[in-house]
Amino acid sequence: MLRLSHNGRMVRPTQLLHPARTPAAVRPAATVLLLRDGADGVEVLMTRRSMTASFAPGAYVFPGGGIDAADAQAHGQSTRRATQSDLHLTQAIAAIRESFEELGILLARRADGSHLGTADIARLDRKAPFAEQCASQDLTLSGAEVFVLAHWITDRDLPRRFDVPFLVARMPEGQEPVADESEQFEPVWVRPADALARHAAGQFFIIFPTIRTLERLQAYPSVQAVLEACAVNDEPLFTSCPRAGLMNGHESRHMEHEQPFGELAMVCPGGQIVHELAWQTERPVPLLKNVQRLTAPNPGFMTGPGTNSYVVGDPSTGHTVIDPGPDDAGHIERLWRAAGGDIRAIVCTHSHPDHSPGAVRLQALCVAADLGKPPILGLPSAPTSRENSRFTPERSLADGERLVLVGADGDRLSNHTLQVVHTPGHAANHLCLLLEEDGLLFSGDHILNGSTTVIDPPDGHMGDYLDSLDKLDRLCAQHGVDFILPAHGYVLGDLAQTPDNPSAPEHGGARAAIAHLKAHRLAREAKVARAMQARPEGTVDDWVKLAYDDVPERLWPVAKRSMQAHVERIQSLGGFNA
Repeated sequence: MLRLSHNGRMVRPTQLLHPARTPAAVRPAATVLLLRDGADGVEVLMTRRSMTASFAPGAYVFPGGGIDAADAQAHGQSTRRATQSDLHLTQAIAAIRESFEELGILLARRADGSHLGTADIARLDRKAPFAEQCASQDLTLSGAEVFVLAHWITDRDLPRRFDVPFLVARMPEGQEPVADESEQFEPVWVRPADALARHAAGQFFIIFPTIRTLERLQAYPSVQAVLEACAVNDEPLFTSCPRAGLMNGHESRHMEHEQPFGELAMVCPGGQIVHELAWQTERPVPLLKNVQRLTAPNPGFMTGPGTNSYVVGDPSTGHTVIDPGPDDAGHIERLWRAAGGDIRAIVCTHSHPDHSPGAVRLQALCVAADLGKPPILGLPSAPTSRENSRFTPERSLADGERLVLVGADGDRLSNHTLQVVHTPGHAANHLCLLLEEDGLLFSGDHILNGSTTVIDPPDGHMGDYLDSLDKLDRLCAQHGVDFILPAHGYVLGDLAQTPDNPSAPEHGGARAAIAHLKAHRLAREAKVARAMQARPEGTVDDWVKLAYDDVPERLWPVAKRSMQAHVERIQSLGGFNA
């Protein structure tokens, strides 16, 4: 097996379109969402930043700022939860101090447990050393009453970056915010939904982390519900270091769970905002120097934005085309041109009509141009396949076989090696391909971005599908695969976890995507089993209403296919308790 100096754990630097770069160092900071229960739900205190601020000028934000050395030294002056780490206590003290300095809000209690009132706070000096003032007033800081809601790391493309916990605390009774009129202005209590609506209307400027935090906050019915959710594990409910690309030429930022994130991580690892995310079919989209994606013009309910055809290789090695797609003359000609006509092999991941029919036309274009006759490769349809999904390759591929595009002068470091991986489940003849030198998995329809693939018996089989997921997970672990390139949707995954990429999953983005998908499938199967138990004499039509009650009813006809596959697996395992 070919092993490279980088151990197969990242895309080769020579293949990057936009090289990795070291982002600006992050500075520790803390911000706090002061909450109260209003007549119509939770309200949060926000203020407008100075128009001359170096970061997010004019934006409405939550109070906060940098963490000082003195914050870590004030632990003895604060209450503390048994589960609260030293770091989180330091962050809480920093947030308490910043709330006082910027808004005159003091999260501290007298010996009798009461808070200072607004008039008492006004007599304090916001510019004097904070801990010393509290000590002189015999006040104990309320660190135990400040919880971590989220953890944000500023985007890699920005010149000023911060590592910021977004904390939450209940607003003390008897206090009113008074802005310092230096860093913060115009304090306002606002419902999260109203802040988001005003921002959408162009009346209330808020930045991306604030938007996403407010979106999550609006789901809670009360302040107590927020605090209880944060107290469960005493860790952030989510962590994010967003990435940005372009959507029709306009900046578009995305969190780790959002569909474009993995593609941005692969194409622009250094955070450059240059990659266009809008789907189009007229031109190939370069993902790496040796990988292009051309999406067929067949968008729809079952195909999403369309079928992704991939062109792997370069002018010195020739190219392999993965999934030529439907027999669409325009799409096939664009594929041929993307490869410069130099196609050495055409591989179909499976036989479905949006994946394999274009292979014959693409081969004919190569022959007509007197550029050779690339073989059509894959696995033949099983007898269980439907009539419109029949496919017979010119040569069958073996599990573990390698298709090698040889680099110039036989330089193995310039090779492009695709390892064949038989992955039945979605279809009996389904296969995936691993680009070994760059640690990329072409997943066909086995793993999609934005939806779960349909498992349609008898050619589809849920047990085989789950076993194939385990097989792919082992392969990704062996080769350090970070990214999955599906036949529908954006690239999935993330770079491995490093100090510059702290929000990435510990085991790599590809394995995290596989684990999430398998957990989703098993959770759905558990709902199917419960539906069968509740209605033991029922039919699939009865069970789908219970097992897919979180899915729009218009999707139930498709959901019933995968549900039948779950039913068959449950029954094969001995009943409802599998």
